[in-house]
Amino acid sequence: MKKSLLALTTCLALALPAYSQSLADLTTLEAQTKIQNRTLSATQLTEFYLKRISQLDDSGPMLNAVITLNPNALQDAKKLDAELRAGKYRGPLHGLPVIVKDNIDTRAPMATTAGALALQHNVKTQAAPLIIQLEQAGAIILGKANLSEWANFKSSFSSSGYSTLGGQTKNPYVLDRTPCGSSSGSAVAVSAGLALLAIGTETDGSIVCPSAHNGVVGIKPTVGLVSGEGIVPISHSQDSAGPMAKSVMGAALLLNAIVTDAKQPIDFTQGLNAASFKGKRIAITSHLGQFPPAVQAVFAKAVATMKANGAEIIEGLDLPELEALGSAELDILLYDFKHDLNAYLATTPEQVKVKNLNQLIQFNQQHPSTIKYFDQYLIEEAAKKGDITEHRYQEAQALVKEFARQQGIDKIMQEHRLDAFIAPTNTPAWSIDIINGDNFSASSSSPAAIAGYPSITVPMGFHHELPLGISFFAEAYSEAKLIKLAYAFEQLTNARKAPEFKATLTP
Repeated sequence: MKKSLLALTTCLALALPAYSQSLADLTTLEAQTKIQNRTLSATQLTEFYLKRISQLDDSGPMLNAVITLNPNALQDAKKLDAELRAGKYRGPLHGLPVIVKDNIDTRAPMATTAGALALQHNVKTQAAPLIIQLEQAGAIILGKANLSEWANFKSSFSSSGYSTLGGQTKNPYVLDRTPCGSSSGSAVAVSAGLALLAIGTETDGSIVCPSAHNGVVGIKPTVGLVSGEGIVPISHSQDSAGPMAKSVMGAALLLNAIVTDAKQPIDFTQGLNAASFKGKRIAITSHLGQFPPAVQAVFAKAVATMKANGAEIIEGLDLPELEALGSAELDILLYDFKHDLNAYLATTPEQVKVKNLNQLIQFNQQHPSTIKYFDQYLIEEAAKKGDITEHRYQEAQALVKEFARQQGIDKIMQEHRLDAFIAPTNTPAWSIDIINGDNFSASSSSPAAIAGYPSITVPMGFHHELPLGISFFAEAYSEAKLIKLAYAFEQLTNARKAPEFKATLTP
């Protein structure tokens, strides 16, 4: 007779040896030091994560965070160990295992599926540029992370972290609560110690929301800072791949490796210290009132910490035309999805029979399992759009340029001499509901996402056993500044604690 989920999670600490837990809690810097000093090998670390995935993702709490493993991961680890013995050190990521979201092209034999049955055989011969950069930096691609199917641009309602191929990803803090999406598997993998680092992608909230809900750090870079080539797209206007880690330092090290814009700083780990709030002017937007009182209370403590360490807080600032920007964003995403996904599907191998949006719609209709729980409303709406040269699309882009950027974040920051905006990243995680879908009530990702500007979320505290995050966002290419502020907050608060895989919230 199988043990109940509650019994399994209760005895989980006994099932995993203390050594395993110590490696699960390893920070990126600690792992880097051990690998470089050869007190821990890349092979040992990779073997540990593969075993832990078997224990926690495939059995035990069955997190469903990893959709496929790289069969060459151990071979790659042994090669990197041999390089180190021969005196070749590739840098801070040498020998460190990374999980990447399964909408990012990896080469054979791993497929890139976006969680969708239509892309089940999408095995590319060429990896995405960011994957090549990670490999050149010495990272080991451990496997692919589950995600909200089509990066959550499929249905008018959905359950974050659910895909036809990967099933439902679970939050490792409380297993019946949402991991948020769409980079759910990436965030859960880092949080639960299934990998040291992860890559997610965001169009609006898909890095920062799962990072916050799963108690890790996530960075959504300025659109264009990281190459979007070789990623199953939603929108070239807003899509951005970015790092997830247990710490700001780990996320910064990973970001260093995937930046493609040579005009920007290439070492985001420089100048990080706990004194970074001194003399900084930080704004709280007026939408704070949309968050539940419990979140506002944790956020107030975070703000008090910044004030006590030299920050000047400016409250109640309004970003303009938010409702109009929301409508413009949806239009842009629908047009872009049709244009960009058609272009991507045209690059897929012969084994993938779906080559455009209309064929995708027909495929899903012919395979009822793909729409068993959630419809394909957004895909169908995108298919109705015309070309991105149409006036409606250009008008929406002009609105974003004016009110999200020029008259929005840029103008307000200049007028008030701001260093950054802050806001709660998330509400407490809601219960997973595979029938009714997500229960979003408040978020703070849209201003930066619509503008194409960077944001970073850091663990802020908890409501009961559920993690809460705080977001820092600012103007284009302000990653270095935001990382410094996030690092200072992290060092001053030390708010993160590891998940315990509880079956449900305790009364």
